[in-house]
Order: sequence, then C-alpha cells, then structure tokens
Amino acid sequence: MPMPVSILSARIAGSTPDRRAGSRRRLRSLLWLALALAPAAVAAPGDTLSPLMAGEFALQAGQLDEAARWYLQAARSTPEDAAVAERATRIALLANDDGSAAQGLRLWRQRAPQSNELRAATATLALRQGRLRKARRELDALLRSPDPRNWQHARLALAGGRDPQRVARVLGWLVDDGAIPNELRAWQEFGQLALGLDDAALTRRIIDQLAARFPEEPRVAVLRASQLQHAGREQEAREMLRQAEPRAADDPEVRALLAMAYESLRDYGEAARVMALGAQDTFTYGTRAGLLARSGDTAVLAALYAELADDAARPDPARRLLLGRMAEFLGRPAEAVEWYRGVPGGPQRHEARARTAVALHELGRTDEAYAEARALQEESAASTGVRRDAYLLEAELRHRAGEGDAELDVLDRGLAAWPDDTQLLYARALAFERRDRIDRAEADLRRLLVSEPENVAALNALGYTLADRTSRYQEALELIDRARAADPDDPAIIDSHGWVLYRLGRHAEALVELRRAWGMLKDPEVATHLGEVLWTLGRREEAQKYFDEAARLDPANRALRRALLRFGLPLPEPEP
Repeated sequence: MPMPVSILSARIAGSTPDRRAGSRRRLRSLLWLALALAPAAVAAPGDTLSPLMAGEFALQAGQLDEAARWYLQAARSTPEDAAVAERATRIALLANDDGSAAQGLRLWRQRAPQSNELRAATATLALRQGRLRKARRELDALLRSPDPRNWQHARLALAGGRDPQRVARVLGWLVDDGAIPNELRAWQEFGQLALGLDDAALTRRIIDQLAARFPEEPRVAVLRASQLQHAGREQEAREMLRQAEPRAADDPEVRALLAMAYESLRDYGEAARVMALGAQDTFTYGTRAGLLARSGDTAVLAALYAELADDAARPDPARRLLLGRMAEFLGRPAEAVEWYRGVPGGPQRHEARARTAVALHELGRTDEAYAEARALQEESAASTGVRRDAYLLEAELRHRAGEGDAELDVLDRGLAAWPDDTQLLYARALAFERRDRIDRAEADLRRLLVSEPENVAALNALGYTLADRTSRYQEALELIDRARAADPDDPAIIDSHGWVLYRLGRHAEALVELRRAWGMLKDPEVATHLGEVLWTLGRREEAQKYFDEAARLDPANRALRRALLRFGLPLPEPEP
C-alpha cells in the first residue's frame, strides 16, 4: 500500500542504531575506496572490494538475492571483518535466503562469537527453519544476560521469525520459563507482539503476568483493554479502561493512552471525556474538539466552543485557529472564516489563510477559496514550504470538488515553479493513479526517484502501483525490495511485499507477510489484501471476516470495492 512521502533512514532488519554506526562507517569507507579503485579492483586477483561493490549495487537495485550472494562472497573475502559478515547475514535474512544466512552466521560467529546481535540473528534463523528449541535456547540466554538492552534484541529476533504460530510458541515458552525481565516496558512490548500474533491465549497469559507484577500500573489496564477488544469483548475493555481513569487527571501520558484506547474502540465521546480530565491547554482543547466532532456530539462541542469563545478577546493566534477549526466541526464555516481572518501576523497567519480557503470552499464560495490559495502561492513573504503547500491545498480542494482536470492543472503549475519537488510529484502521481493514467503516475514516481533514488515512500508507491495495476510483478518486487532494505519493519511496505508475492502466485508467502502487516496496522487496504488471498486459497469464511473488517474501517475504500466486485460479493453501503 502507498504511504506518505518521507525520507526514512536506511537500515537493515534487526540492527539497532547505536550498534550500526561504526559498522556502517567502515562499510562506507570500503565502498568509497572500491569506487575510487574500481577499474583496477575488477581485474585484480584475490579481489575483496568488487563483491562488496556488487552487493551494494544489487541491494540498491532491489535485487536482494543477488545482494545476498555478493555480500556472502565479500564476507568470505574479508576474514577479519565481522561487520561485513553481519551485513551479509542480515541481507540474506531479508531476502529469505536461509542457506546464505546460515553461511553468513558461521562467518560472523568466527569473528564475533560473543555478540548479542549474533545471538538474536541466530534465533531468527532458527525460528524460520522450524528449529524452535534452538531459538528458545538463544533467546533465553539473551534475555538472562546482564545487558538491560538485550530484551529489545530478543523482541526483534522474534518479530523476524515471520510464522506467527512458531513465534507464539517460542514466546510462550519464554513466558513459562520466567525469562522476560521484570521491567514494565519489556512486558508491554512482548504483550504488544502477542497481540499482533492474534494468539488470544498467549496475550492473556502475558497480560496476567503484567497485572501480577505491576498491579498499580494503569498502562497494564490499557494493554488488557486492547486484549479484550481483540477478543471481541468490547464492553469488558471499556470497564478495564475506567479502572485506570483515576490516574489520568495527574498523568498526561496515561490520559493520552486512555484516549487512544477509547479511540481504537471508536468511542470518540469517551476519548474526549478522558481528555477533559486534568489541566487543559490549547492542545488538549483541540484534541477534545476533534474527538467530539468525530463522535457527532455537537451539543458538547458547541458548549466547549462557546466556553472558549468567551475567553477569546485577546488576539491569541493558537486559540483563534482552534476556534476556527471548532466552527468548521460545528458546520459553521462563516464563523470559521471570521476566526481565521482574526489571526494576527506571525507564523500562524499562513496556516489561518490556508484554513480560510478550506472554510470558503465549505461555504460554496469556491472561486474565493481558490483565490485565497493562489494568493498564498504568490506570497513573497511566505516560506517556500508554505507556498508549495498552497498548491497542494488547492489541488486537494479541486479533488474534493470532483475537478480532476483542474487538480492536475494546479499540480502542473506547482511543478513549473518547483520542478523536482517530491511532494508535488507524489501528489500528481496519486492523482494520475486515481484517474487510471498509470503510465503518467509511473513517470512522476520515476522522476521523483531520479532526484531522490532512496526515497522509500516513492519506491514503495511505485512498486505497489506496478503490482496492483499492471502485470510487471518482478519489476514491482525489485522496487519494493529496495524499500524493504531501507525500512523492513514498515507495515505499509510489508503489505506491499505481501501483495506483490500474491500477484506472483506465491500465496503462502503472501499470507505470512500480510498477517504481519495486519498485526502492525489495522488498515482497510491490508484487511482487503488478506481477504483476497484467503478467498483465493478457498478459505472463504475467514476471508469474509477480513472483508467485513475492511468495510467497518472504510466502506468506500477503493481496494475493497474492487476486490468485492471481482468476487461477485455485495458492496458495503458508504457512510453518509
């Protein structure tokens, strides 16, 4: 599935930032030296740098099988360098090449036998190979070692195991063995992992342990509520959240956790009520207003609006912006315009002008709305980011109005001013994709990648688009693999990977990846993809569960509606 444009730091699965820095510096030094000496190095006997170069180039091209092969060769050619052996192992794990991973591990073990990262990678490979008792031994030793960070390595190792049933079985053993350290955060993280594995019994056991070890900790109640919600016991989940409320007034973190838990239950009114506990500021008022708007409780929202409006005599820009948003929530766009126009000069002024355009559009005064956006585009005193965002704003307003051609015209004008702007290119690519102009969407994403070859969002979006809307599945896989190499734990990328595996006919592998994505991100598109794979495998009752979940989250989701039409299933009614 596509994700927002962002430049994410490149990483390989399982590494931790502090541990990677030195290794990466050494590898970069080797690669730069290799590039400088490339003509001589290619021809030299006993060459150690060429396979390193070839491996890195293959990795950058998304050819993970080739990258794993070359990095393993580089590791064999550099007998003293544990960093190269470690990287060879991690790339092989990412490529699902268990044979190369095992060879890399042997080289790594010879060079750094006491490494905790090595032990974690060994456990991951053992999980994937079905050698569960070996994985248990490695993880038990890791969790019982004196380094307080090692439980994080153990959690990453389990998360890399892929097969949820195997991971759940080993995690259950670790719980029974008393291996998890008596630290709240560690138990919380393993509890969240169990939730993502969809193993209700294991989740309950972990949360029971949490409650016994930390009986006064409200965060435990929040986690137990998540477990009850997962099991479909929503009323019990609400009762559990209420038990933690007494701490919310004095602890902003607890208050926020409770509000998020109620929000996940789609009980926005309760989330707003919890946010009203304790001291209030513009942030909490704004959060409450947004939640009340989603709940549809206009009476409470109107009362809050009136309360804040009575105290708005002084020209506080943040408060007036908030009142404008609340007026929009209440369906009073004319009042919103007045609040926004009352925001004095300063950094909030440009945001107020953008919101003015939105409110004018809601009033049906579309020409004024577009004029406000264009004025911001031409505002010489505004920053480049503000002016660029004004093009994105106008394009979004045109899209909402169903003016597809005008939306593209706006983005064309923006790109005339900033030809290589990533956000404008990405927005235009999505606009082309919505209009089924896949060739133009691809052209914009490739143009973006020319200026930013490692833009993970663009790599993922292009790979997903090719997998979803064309038959160029192998090319799509290489693009998605490049994104995976940079950010292997992003659920949007994991979903894209699962989807392209499905399109390639690798249904069992696809199901594993899509279940991982769903455990991390409850998104209608992920649910739809899971449903489609299960339906194709003949598991139609289970598939229908995911289609129903996707419809609950977003009945108008395009991926869901396309899938239901393909299978001749009834379409859900869109929300009013």
